[in-house]
Amino acid sequence: MQDEILLTPWRDFPVEDRDPLAAPDEEEWDFVLVSDIHEVGSEKEIKRKKFLDELSKKGFTIKKIEDKKLFYGVRAPKQIFQKYQGLLRKPDNRLQNPNVHEDIPVTTRIRIVNFILQNTTTPDLEKLHDLMKKKVFEATFPLHKKEEAREFLKEKWARWRGIFCKQPIEKIRCYFGEKVALYFAWLGWYTYLLGFAAAVGTVVFVAGITVFSSSQVSKEICEASNTIMCPLCDQKCSFWLLSDTCTYAKVTHMIDNEGTVLFAMFMAIWATVFLELWKRQRATVVTNWDLYRWDEEEEELAMELINNLQHEPRQYQHSYFRSTIILLLVLLMSNFAFLREQANTMAVMTGAVLHYITIVVMTKVNRRVALYLCDLEKPRTFSQRENNFTVKIFTFQFFTNFSSLIYIAFFLGRINGHPGNYVRIAGKWRLEECHPSGCITDLFIQMAIIMMLKQTISNVMEYLVPWIAHKLRKKQQRPKKRCMILGEEEEAEDPCKRQWLSNYQLNEVNIFSLFDEFLEMVIQYSFTTIFVAAFPLAPLLAFCNNLFEIRLDAIKMMRLCRRMVPRKANDIGIWLHVLEAIGILAVIGNGLVIAITSDFIPMQVYKYTYSPCMTENNTGVDCLTGYINHSLSTFRIQDFEPYTNVPEMQPDFVRDEIKECRYRDYRNADDYSYTVQFWHIFAARLAFLILFEHVALCVKLIAAWYVPDVPQCVKNQLLDRKHSNLHEELSMMEYSTEVQPLLTEENGKRGLELPPEPGSAAGAGGTAAAPPAETGHVHWL
Repeated sequence: MQDEILLTPWRDFPVEDRDPLAAPDEEEWDFVLVSDIHEVGSEKEIKRKKFLDELSKKGFTIKKIEDKKLFYGVRAPKQIFQKYQGLLRKPDNRLQNPNVHEDIPVTTRIRIVNFILQNTTTPDLEKLHDLMKKKVFEATFPLHKKEEAREFLKEKWARWRGIFCKQPIEKIRCYFGEKVALYFAWLGWYTYLLGFAAAVGTVVFVAGITVFSSSQVSKEICEASNTIMCPLCDQKCSFWLLSDTCTYAKVTHMIDNEGTVLFAMFMAIWATVFLELWKRQRATVVTNWDLYRWDEEEEELAMELINNLQHEPRQYQHSYFRSTIILLLVLLMSNFAFLREQANTMAVMTGAVLHYITIVVMTKVNRRVALYLCDLEKPRTFSQRENNFTVKIFTFQFFTNFSSLIYIAFFLGRINGHPGNYVRIAGKWRLEECHPSGCITDLFIQMAIIMMLKQTISNVMEYLVPWIAHKLRKKQQRPKKRCMILGEEEEAEDPCKRQWLSNYQLNEVNIFSLFDEFLEMVIQYSFTTIFVAAFPLAPLLAFCNNLFEIRLDAIKMMRLCRRMVPRKANDIGIWLHVLEAIGILAVIGNGLVIAITSDFIPMQVYKYTYSPCMTENNTGVDCLTGYINHSLSTFRIQDFEPYTNVPEMQPDFVRDEIKECRYRDYRNADDYSYTVQFWHIFAARLAFLILFEHVALCVKLIAAWYVPDVPQCVKNQLLDRKHSNLHEELSMMEYSTEVQPLLTEENGKRGLELPPEPGSAAGAGGTAAAPPAETGHVHWL
């Protein structure tokens, strides 16, 4: 093997490879590979040379620049892009200021070169990914260049002052490719429609504040100065007065009212309308890009063949055994995230903070597990691997983020038993109880803290960490100025060196960079829709966050991070199915919150069955009068369990006078069995849940049918395009049918008058046999 591959000197490139419009010394490179300076003859140096040799065999031009690191610029030959266009027969015709080197967009060029780099195999059967694991190469990236699109995006888009301005989606597509452009188009559309949900949620919340002190239920709690409640724990917890929780009760009613039920129904419809309108928006956008019928699998096969003509496609395979193992592992991880929350007996606010910390830690664990499961599945293509990974990581993250909320909403205080017969963990520790006003306030606090922490801290870290890392890398890589000796001429610096170094100093991006942004927004969408009945301000917090998120992501991509490898796409992929699943979960979740967590159903049952308005036909009082006393059961303190230790009483209580205490449940006072009211409420909860979910799902289906996925203008545009293509093809066929007989007749006449060819048998006057047909060509002029 040669000591070093042939590297073309930077001033000696052939004239035909240069950009005619570029400055004489300016060069265009598709990718840059960065490597440490290894010892001569070392294993890493040999592996590096082998890889670069393979690129040279494929016609790549390679340039080497040495600084503190080794930089290799690579440029692909024109033939690769000509093959790409020839195979797909759909050359990109909506170009962004194309480079003169090629007739395709720069984004497509970068994508093809990246594919070849990632799939080039050395004689040792190692690819670039393997070499980077072994530290042969440190980094690989396309370059941020001074293009018109980039300068426009830096000035108009990646600025905080443009927070309320419309996004230049076409320019984003021209610089970052279709997948990034579709992400920002989706995020912008989501934020726009989120504004309507935020307005309605704010109105519902403000309406709740206006009735903060007017609720009959909260008035009864505030006036219950003689109602003694049972201790909340076995040790060190004394009896307490129901009136002590007056403020808590008012806050509960501020959230738990009739407006919340209507808002939950509204959000179920909003989620469906949002997705249907996004499908229409997406169809319009990709049709303008001429990608509506684009086939990702066909493109991937084309690039595989361009890279290796002997490539054989991997066949579709499915293993039920492997799928069963993966399903069991997914369920195991999900159950781990859920069971972890049931042992959390700390205060609600402290628990919410701890839960947020747990989310941060478990996110890293979930990613590793999801990648491992994807390796077990052995997906056929990169897009299939990405889809499988998306489903798994979202499932893990969903249970990690929502396990605490699910426990509070549906299990807290409902499986703990009753005084004298509590359900205990390991026969020792009691499960915590709901407040007499209900658990919905606990759910409200948990949602508020998690959303605020997740959005504020995450966004601050998302910006500060790349910014600080970029400044540190820039400082470390800053070249030292060399002192010049008198009379010494300053050495001319390679024009590529500064550009490559400045790009290298930016923060690294990888295949997860855009995925992480999508995952963050989809988890936020889940918070905004699934438990919105308990937290009407969720859409408002999400809306405010997204206004900053769009510009934050733009600044990161344009100023703090290396250029992403553009990817072609005509939709947001598997994320659309995830969003549709969340829409269904939102209906189920909100229905369960209203039916189980909220006191809406018990109050309605009391109001229309047991209230004074019904039993005494008394319309002069509030129909919820007496609800609190009706919803509390009585317990005889002599029936406490033996190891229940009630401490000395507070000065307001006389211990010997306390014979009974109250607790939240519907049980008989003699044998503590469920009362008839309990079964009435249970039936009403079940009936409401079934009715709510069926009505909401029917409305969703009607909305999905009423709003077509594809606008009529897009359908007509595609129809006109098909008609035009067929009409043109038919015209060409008819033209050739009419002209062909005339040409044949004309050629026949001219053929009779032709003199014999020199050297032929006829011309020589002999009768020799005619030469073979394939060697006797007649060229008509």
